Amino acid sequence: MKNIPRVDLNDFLSNNQDQKNRFVADLGNAFENIGFVILKGHYLTAEHTAKLYSQIKQFFALPVSEKEAYEIPNLAGQRGYTSFGKESAKGKKEGDLKEFWHFGQYRKNENGPQYPENVYVEQLPEFNVVGKEIYQRLEKTGLSVLQAIALHLGLNEHYFDDYVNYGNSILRAIHYPPITEEPKNAVRAAAHGDINLITLLMGAEGKGLQVLTKDNEWIDAIAGEGELIINMGDMMARLTNNRLKSTLHQVVNPPKTLWGTSRYSVPFFLHPSPNMSLNCLEDCINEENPKAYQDCTAGEFLDERLKELGLKK
Repeated sequence: MKNIPRVDLNDFLSNNQDQKNRFVADLGNAFENIGFVILKGHYLTAEHTAKLYSQIKQFFALPVSEKEAYEIPNLAGQRGYTSFGKESAKGKKEGDLKEFWHFGQYRKNENGPQYPENVYVEQLPEFNVVGKEIYQRLEKTGLSVLQAIALHLGLNEHYFDDYVNYGNSILRAIHYPPITEEPKNAVRAAAHGDINLITLLMGAEGKGLQVLTKDNEWIDAIAGEGELIINMGDMMARLTNNRLKSTLHQVVNPPKTLWGTSRYSVPFFLHPSPNMSLNCLEDCINEENPKAYQDCTAGEFLDERLKELGLKK
């Protein structure tokens, strides 16, 4: 598969069973073969997207001292600001050439897992309002995608619902600043797989993001206006015993003529509740594809990966 397939969520949400079935089949085929898909017909509007980008550009333009006031110790970067170069890909010592902000879960479940509170940016009240709106719209979009995945796997359509509704999902606003000198073996985001179930990416309308195919070739992942790029994460690969692919991807440095420009990107990392089992589904284990992973929960796996990324001691 040399190109990333495109699907329309409206087909899944329609009352036409044939359209819904086709969406499930196309989505499942893409995630089994390349691990990526480009989605239109989601719950984001162009207006909301424009507002968010306006706000995140204003935030990252703040003086470093003001941004660092929102870097909260002991949270492993799970809320608020993470400064430039602090995160690195698994197995790589060089920090990525980026700084970022995290919005987290807004729903409260007194009987479920408790998450850190979101961090409020005093200088930009609208930043907080728009961040919450985008978070909830991407969460709703992601849930619909997971319902289609569940059907593809032969599960109940609503298998993931309760795990996601109070899940530990993260909306990350990323700023890749201008490059001022030759990077020493560092790129904007080194090759990696995502931790979570699925990732929904805003802001991939230009070159930079690349995906590694089965043929070991890097191809550009470029969405059109109003489209999202969605990829499988490592949690889904574990759950499905690698039936659905968590594909390596990277954000490469731009040509030297564009070093003076910033790049902004907003991925939504859809995580389940920490107590969700990631034990390989029985239907995904057979003689040709024996069980590849030890049993664990989503919370245990996340904790392990945050340590590997250098965000947690």
